[in-house]
Amino acid sequence: MTDLVRVAIVDDHPMVAEGIQSVLESFDDISVVGTLTNGREAVDRLPQLAPDVILMDLNMPEIGGLTATEMLLERDPDLRILVLSMHDSPEYISTALSHGAMGYLLKDVQTDEIKTAIDAVMRGERYLCTGARGSLEPPDGGAREQLTSREQTVLLQLAQGKSNKEVALVLNISVRTVETHRKNIKRKLGISSTAGLTRYAMEHGVLQGTGGGL
Repeated sequence: MTDLVRVAIVDDHPMVAEGIQSVLESFDDISVVGTLTNGREAVDRLPQLAPDVILMDLNMPEIGGLTATEMLLERDPDLRILVLSMHDSPEYISTALSHGAMGYLLKDVQTDEIKTAIDAVMRGERYLCTGARGSLEPPDGGAREQLTSREQTVLLQLAQGKSNKEVALVLNISVRTVETHRKNIKRKLGISSTAGLTRYAMEHGVLQGTGGGL
């Protein structure tokens, strides 16, 4: 008999969670061990539920999916987390992957693809749905240089209006290091001004990190 794959769903929209649960429970080799409504519940309860795979929404109250992913992986680096989100921007996708998610699914995928993604991460493979792969591929076919996790953090602080010195104090790094990160962020994003960085952060949801978003 095939071992059951234990799956937990973390999403603050009950209809979405119930729909996914209904689909997954139609497979003989999957057991849905819990549906949680926010990142705080995920951090508090998932260790007891002991899932093999977590389907994680990004934008949730209290603690967002990105922060919850980081906290859960700090406790158990072997957890397989699949992000399930409505956001298809490259920044959301690359940020989720850089923080440890093993895959990214858009919420409009065919339901069978969720099962395909679960099977893939259980084999230790990364999985991106077609829409996510397309978003990460630049239109000119060249390599897109993504922001590192630290650069994302610095961008969030700068977008909140903090000076280099204030960012250095918050992150416990030197002002020179902040300046280096700032230059790299501007170069990678093709933005020359601080106002441009703030506008970029607002347009791409980075500022939602102030409330545990992303």
